[in-house]
Amino acid sequence: MFAAATKSFVKQVGDGGRLVPVPSLSEADKYQPLSLVVKKKRCFLFPRYKFTSTPFILKDILLGDREISAGISSYQLLNYEDESDVSLYGRRGNHIVNDVGINVTGSDSVAVKASFGVVTKHEVEVSTLLKEITTRKINFDHSLIRQTRSSRKAVLCVVMESIRTTRQCSLSVHAGIRREAMRFHFMDEQNPKGRDKAIVFPAHTTIAFSVFELFIYLDGAFDLCVTSVSKGGFEREETPTFGLLYRLRNILFERNRRVMDTISRSQLYLDDLFSDYSDKHLSMTDISLKEGTHIRVNLLNHNIPKGPCILCGMGNFKRETVYGCFQCSVDGLKYVRLHAVPCFDVWHKRMK
Repeated sequence: MFAAATKSFVKQVGDGGRLVPVPSLSEADKYQPLSLVVKKKRCFLFPRYKFTSTPFILKDILLGDREISAGISSYQLLNYEDESDVSLYGRRGNHIVNDVGINVTGSDSVAVKASFGVVTKHEVEVSTLLKEITTRKINFDHSLIRQTRSSRKAVLCVVMESIRTTRQCSLSVHAGIRREAMRFHFMDEQNPKGRDKAIVFPAHTTIAFSVFELFIYLDGAFDLCVTSVSKGGFEREETPTFGLLYRLRNILFERNRRVMDTISRSQLYLDDLFSDYSDKHLSMTDISLKEGTHIRVNLLNHNIPKGPCILCGMGNFKRETVYGCFQCSVDGLKYVRLHAVPCFDVWHKRMK
């Protein structure tokens, strides 16, 4: 019943979606300014986050004993009185019935009346807090930090504002039926037992709060995520296995890219180089066997090992040959390796 009333309050007050309703009356005192809460995403089916209270405040997880000097300002927000009808066939109605255990025999709706009176808003001075945390560090040995850090779905948050009641408040739930002429009709004539439930809670009870997420760096420094765009969490240290695999992936990707570039350039070069040869249909005897021309020889007969052709043996893929020419010299060598067809004839054709 308390959770239903606080959800209704947050829905009507709004505040751009930053306000979070207090889920339980027993935990209301744990959502005070500078208190720490854990924000955790439930699952992909539920877009909303779950907030869990902790018994710690921001100072408890910081190194050193110095108190936080940021002040807390407070002012009256509004006077809240609400009475609404909730259908038993909806999710909210079922939640209320299960929560308070009300008798709903012969009823189709419940009336929820929340009398909070004047509520006040208490908020931390953000500018002062931002200046102070620049010189403070997180204690990674704290149990809350260790537990939150071990979960990738959990984010540590600090309560920046809370909304509290100023007097003793009451919540009441009544079961009944809807009527066309009346907004709601209480079944007083039958007066069955268990149709009415009411609770009273003391003044200064927190009914809603808002938080800033914390982003914690590896060196212990941390930032307050003051906008909805920035996200909290822990800076993750790169593990050796992950880093090695990542670097290996980059090396293989770069190697494959270079190979493809080399193949592409080599193909363009060879296409241009052999274009004249293909057009004129030169044969193995067009140049080599004429009198006074260079002679094609097998280099293995002269104790010269197989090696890359000077024309098409470029790049990472070495196209090797055992043939060459002793009448030509390149880079101080007294011979040139050339494929029998067509590189030998193309080389000497270009040398003319």
